Amino acid sequence: MLRAFRASLKFYGIFSLCVFLVAGFPAVSRAAEGANDLPLLFDARERIAKPDLSGLARLRFLTTVDFPPFNFIDQSGKLAGFHVDLVREICRELEIDAKCQIQAVTFAELLPALEGGQGEAIIAGIGTSAELRQRFAFSRAFMKLPARFAANRQVMGSNLSVAGLAGKPVGTVSGTTHEAMLKAFFPKLDARPFPSRDAMLAALKQGGVAAAFSDGMQLSFWTAGSDAAGCCALIDGAYFSQRFLGEGLAIMNRRGDSALTQAIDHALLELSRKGRLNEIYLRYFPAGIY
Repeated sequence: MLRAFRASLKFYGIFSLCVFLVAGFPAVSRAAEGANDLPLLFDARERIAKPDLSGLARLRFLTTVDFPPFNFIDQSGKLAGFHVDLVREICRELEIDAKCQIQAVTFAELLPALEGGQGEAIIAGIGTSAELRQRFAFSRAFMKLPARFAANRQVMGSNLSVAGLAGKPVGTVSGTTHEAMLKAFFPKLDARPFPSRDAMLAALKQGGVAAAFSDGMQLSFWTAGSDAAGCCALIDGAYFSQRFLGEGLAIMNRRGDSALTQAIDHALLELSRKGRLNEIYLRYFPAGIY
């Protein structure tokens, strides 16, 4: 699937919440980091050589405008978001700022535009797959999206933990990878499938289930939002699985352009090592999703 969770952030006013979070936390100090940090995906001891990009005429990143908080149109009418800031940092790290551009197209236009030479790379919430790897090259993943438990405070009482879920119903959306992951990771829990995310969250808020197991990003925004009304909180523990959740978010470019792929990997490694990748993450997810 090209977009890791294409429609997942288009519910419960998440766009306005993202704007509030970014505006409400203009600066996050290093002291505030810790459990909320972006998990490291690069070994600090690793070295990825920076290729010669002197022959590169321009580097156009393609994205969309409907994927907050990764890419969206801000209140001033400008393209903004995690991906936009990441592109700027990649270009700065590669010392090619003057050659870099970021262009927004519709989601349906992303692949044709890349294949047609209208851009050199796509950064739009990409999830890799075997089929796409046959057609395109991918950078290393720069973010992985975990599964999380959100629990009803009143039902759980003081034992707000995974252990406290024993014998209690846990909601999940029927037919999803998160349902399959819940059953594989926690076979002893009482999984209760719901036909939709709305139905699952309504049951969680009302106490019909003790907890819900779903996308950690979605649950982090929902528990902090007005619709939850303080009913629920995330339980400690972020769960990852390449089998169920994929390899993570990456940057796509055309096969055969190995120098560009290596250059992007070099920049991502350096941004991770210097802490700038984590700073961008905290800018848009100050409460953390892990």
